[in-house]
Amino acid sequence: MPLKLFKEFKEFAVKGNMMDIAIGVIIGAAFNKVIDVLVKEVLLPPLSLLTDAVNFEDKKWILRDEVIQNDVVTTSGVAISYGKLIEVTVDFLIIGFTVFIIVKLMNKLKNRAQDTDDLEVKTPKDIELLNKISTLLEQQNELMNSKKQEK
Repeated sequence: MPLKLFKEFKEFAVKGNMMDIAIGVIIGAAFNKVIDVLVKEVLLPPLSLLTDAVNFEDKKWILRDEVIQNDVVTTSGVAISYGKLIEVTVDFLIIGFTVFIIVKLMNKLKNRAQDTDDLEVKTPKDIELLNKISTLLEQQNELMNSKKQEK
């Protein structure tokens, strides 16, 4: 049983699925770091300047203050950190927009590659063959319809 499982895992890994996932995770982690720096170091400072140098990360809505007696916290404070929400929302919007642009670009390139009339881009063999089959089927249907009309 373990040998069969190992063999299936090996086939899965060799097919490229595992490598695609691993590459996606690695690129995603690196992309996340870039976006994090972009938001915290590039976008939020000018936004803070517009809001009188407010640091969004520290923004809180304090519901209950912390009570300290004799250097001991007797009652912990309760606060809603909405600044983090603003920061994460900006992160999400940037990531979402970037992914949208990348997917749109990939779809455009894919559509150009599948367009058999576009001579600038080499059409993949499978698309060429499907196009030829489709053309032959259309011609065959036209011939059959013309024979039916003759009768």
